[in-house]
Amino acid sequence: MRRFMLVMVVALVAMSLGLTGCGPRDTAARAAAPEGPIELEMWIGLGGVLGQRIEEMAADFNALQDQYIVSVVEQGDYEEAMTSAIAAYRAGNQPHILQVYEVGTGTFMGSRDVIKPVYQLMADAGMPMNPDEYLSQVTAYYSDLDGNMLSFPFNSSTPIFYYNVDAFREAGLDPNNPPRTWPEVAEAARKLVATGNYSAGFTFQWPSWTQMETFSAWHNVPLGTKANGMLGWDAELVFNDRVRVRHIQQLADWQRDRIFQYGGRRGDAGPLFTSGDVPMYIASSAAYAGIERTAGFEFSAGFLPYWPDVQGAPQNSIIGGGSLWVMGGHTDAEYRGIAEFFAYLSSPEVQADWHQFTGYLPITYEAWELSRQQGFYDKVPIHNTAIEQITLNEPTEHSRGIRFGMFPQIRNVIEDGMEAAFTGQMTAQQALDQAVSRGNEILREFERTVR
Repeated sequence: MRRFMLVMVVALVAMSLGLTGCGPRDTAARAAAPEGPIELEMWIGLGGVLGQRIEEMAADFNALQDQYIVSVVEQGDYEEAMTSAIAAYRAGNQPHILQVYEVGTGTFMGSRDVIKPVYQLMADAGMPMNPDEYLSQVTAYYSDLDGNMLSFPFNSSTPIFYYNVDAFREAGLDPNNPPRTWPEVAEAARKLVATGNYSAGFTFQWPSWTQMETFSAWHNVPLGTKANGMLGWDAELVFNDRVRVRHIQQLADWQRDRIFQYGGRRGDAGPLFTSGDVPMYIASSAAYAGIERTAGFEFSAGFLPYWPDVQGAPQNSIIGGGSLWVMGGHTDAEYRGIAEFFAYLSSPEVQADWHQFTGYLPITYEAWELSRQQGFYDKVPIHNTAIEQITLNEPTEHSRGIRFGMFPQIRNVIEDGMEAAFTGQMTAQQALDQAVSRGNEILREFERTVR
C-alpha cells in the first residue's frame, strides 16, 4: 500500500515535469521521436535488495509515461560495472547511464570525452539543476570548481558506528550512550569480550573508505595535497603521517588483544556483526537495510569514534556510495529521456522513499524535510544520525571529499598496506610509506594521461 501511494503521489509530480505525455511540449517531442518508446539502459553496481529497489524505481518511472523505458542491468559490484562500461564505450555499445562509486569520480572527471556532464544534460533539456536544492556535502563531491554538477548524486552514504544494543546491556554498557572516542571504543570492547560471548569487540567494512578516507576527513587531516586532489591532478598523497600511522598501528595491536577483528575488504565483515559475533561495527549508513533484515538483535548507531588528542576532530564525515554518470555518444532524444528520468529521481517523494528504505542520505533538502515531517527520524533515529554527522561542520579542504584519478587502484594499494600491518608483515609506518609511494606512482601515471 505504501508503495502504491508513493507511485500515485509521484504521478502528480511527474505531470508537473512533463513526464506523462500530456501537454504541447510532449506532443512535439513525440512527433520528433522515433516510433515507439526509447529504451535507456542503466548499468548499476548494486545487487540484492538495493538493486531490486532500483529496478522498482525504474519500473515506476516507466509506468508513468510511454516515451521511454529505463532498463536496469546489474553489472556485479561497482568496480566491475565501471570496468565493463569503459570496455563497452571503446566498443561503441556503452550504456546510457552508469552508476559509479564515489572513488571513480576523479577518473571520469578526467575523461570528459567519455561522459556528458549532468548540468549540461539538464540545461539542454530545459530542466537546469539548482545545486542549492541538494545537500552541499553531496554536490561538492560531484561538481567541478565552478559548482557545476558533473554526475547525478543518487545513492550517497556515510559510515556510522553501529552497535548491538542487546550486547551492550549484557556487558553493563549504556546503549543510549555509545562510545564517542577510540579509547572509549577499546574500553567498551574489553567489557564486551569479557562476557565470553563475543570473538572480538569491533570490526569495520570497506577498510580504506572507513579507516583512511573518512578517518582523515573526520580528523581534518589531508589524505593528499591540493585539497585532496580537487585543485589539480598533480596532487600527492600524504597519509603516512603520525595521525594515520598511530591509528593503523593501534588497530594492529588491538587485533592481538581481540579488541578488534579484521573482516576483509569491501563488505566482507558484515556477517561478523549481523551474526552477533562482533557487537560493534563501522559501516555505511546504507548497510542499515541489510542489517535490519538479517540481525536477530536490537541495534542502534552513533557518530564515528575519533582520537580526542587530534586537533580539529571531529570535523565531518564524507560520502560514499555512488552517482549516476551519463555516457557520451547518444542521441538528443535519448538524452532528453535521461533528463526526464533524473528529474523523476530528484522528486522529494521518490528521494524520501529511497532514503527511508535504504539508509542512503536524502540528496535534496526537500526530501530530508519531507522525511522529518513524516516522523521518520522519530521512528528510526539512525538515519538522522548519519545526516547530522556528515553536516556536523562546514567542510574544509581536507573534509570536502577526494578527487584523485585512478583512486580505485589507489584504494587497493592502501588496503594492501593495512593488511600488511594487521598481519605483522610490516609496521604501520612501513606499510603506509609504501602505500603512499605506490599511490603517488599511480597518480603520476594518471596525470600523464590527462595532460
